[in-house]
Amino acid sequence: MDFEIRDRSVVQGRRRLTREREVYLALVGQGVGTAEACRIVGINIRTGRRWRNGRNPTGRNVGAAPITAVTAPSVRGRFLNEDERVYIADRHREQVTVRQIAVELDRDPATISRELRRNAHPVSGDYRPHAAQARAEARRSRPKISKIAANPALRQAVQDGLDLRWSPEQIVRRLRRDFPERPELHVTHETIYQALYVQGRGELRRELTKALRTGRAMRRPRRQTQQRTPRMATEMVMISERPAEIEDRAVPGHWEGDLIIGKDNRSAIGTLVERHTRYVMLVHLPAGRTADLVRDALTATIGRLPTHLRRSLTWDQGIEMSLHQQFTIATDTPVYFCDPHSPWQRGSNENTNGLLRQYFPKSTDLSVHDRDHLDTVAAELNGRPRKTLGWDTPAERFAKLLAETS
Repeated sequence: MDFEIRDRSVVQGRRRLTREREVYLALVGQGVGTAEACRIVGINIRTGRRWRNGRNPTGRNVGAAPITAVTAPSVRGRFLNEDERVYIADRHREQVTVRQIAVELDRDPATISRELRRNAHPVSGDYRPHAAQARAEARRSRPKISKIAANPALRQAVQDGLDLRWSPEQIVRRLRRDFPERPELHVTHETIYQALYVQGRGELRRELTKALRTGRAMRRPRRQTQQRTPRMATEMVMISERPAEIEDRAVPGHWEGDLIIGKDNRSAIGTLVERHTRYVMLVHLPAGRTADLVRDALTATIGRLPTHLRRSLTWDQGIEMSLHQQFTIATDTPVYFCDPHSPWQRGSNENTNGLLRQYFPKSTDLSVHDRDHLDTVAAELNGRPRKTLGWDTPAERFAKLLAETS
C-alpha cells in the first residue's frame, strides 16, 4: 500500500498525528470515504473511525490518552459552521464541559448544549459533526410555511382570541393549557406577531392588529441601548458613585426626590424626603412638570434650607430632571440618579409617596391643590410618630437639627 501523506508506515506509538488528522478530517469533509481517506493519509482505518466518530466508551480504547483538539476556528457567524462543529465534537469526546467549549468558541453555552442535543444521532446519541452540519442545513431551509398558515384550526383559534382583544401571549398560554396533547396548536407569541406584521404572509387578517393594545398597523422595532437618545442634557452621576455616608443615613442633609403624577399625566406634585429624619417637603408645581419648572421649584424649596442640610439629592431618571446641572449650580447640591427600574434605591421617598396618595388619590387633578394645602399635608405627615425614629416625629428630629445650626 502506498501512502501519499506519510513516507513511512511503521508504528509511531502514541505520537500525536496532528497534521494527519487535519488532512483526514478535511478529506472527509470533502466527501471522501473513511477507507479512502485513511489510505491517503496513511493511518489505520480504526484510527480514522475513532477520529470521525469518537471512542467507544465500553471498548478497549477507554483508557487511551485523549486526542488533542484542533485549534478553535477564528471565523464565526450567526450560526455554527462545520469547522465549529468539528471542534465541538473533538472537545466533547475529550469530556470537556459545555461551558468550556463555549468559552473557547466565543459562543453562548446554550448554543453548544442545544447543538449537542438537537443534532446528535437520533438513535445512538453520538455527535458526528458532518452529519450534524447536514441536519442543521436541512432544518434551516427557506422559505418555510408558517405554522399558522399551515393549520386552519390554529389560525382560527388565534383569530378568535384577537377578536376578544386577548394579547398574543394570553392566546398561546391558553392554547397550551387547554390543548396540552395537541402540539400542532402550540406556537410562540412572536409567531403571532410575525403573522400580523410581516408583509405578504397573509396568515392573519391585517385588521386584527387593531385588537392589539398598541393598535399599531406597523411594528415599531426596539432600539438598541446605545442608539437611544439620552434623557439628560448633561452626564448623570449614578447612585453607585454616591458617598458611603449617604447610605447609612448617619449624616443629615441628604434628600430623596420624585414626582407624584395626577390625572392624564397633566399635573404633578414634587416630593422631597430627608433620609436621616424622614422629614417631608412638598414642591408646588401648578403650571406643569417641564424641566425648567421643576428646576425652579426645587431651587426655591431646597434654597430655604441651611447649607449643611442640603448636601445631596437622589432622583430617578425622569426627564423632568434633565436640567439637574443648573439646579446643582444654583443650590450647590449634587444630584445622584438611580438605576432604571430600581425604586428601592429611593426607599424613603417611595414609602412617603404611598402615604401621600391618601391625600392625593391617583387619577385626580393635582393642580387644584394650592401651596397652603401642600404645607398642611406635609406638616401632618411630619407630625406622625415614626417607629424607625424611636417614636419621635420627623418634625421633632428636624427641629433639633435646625436648633443645632442656630
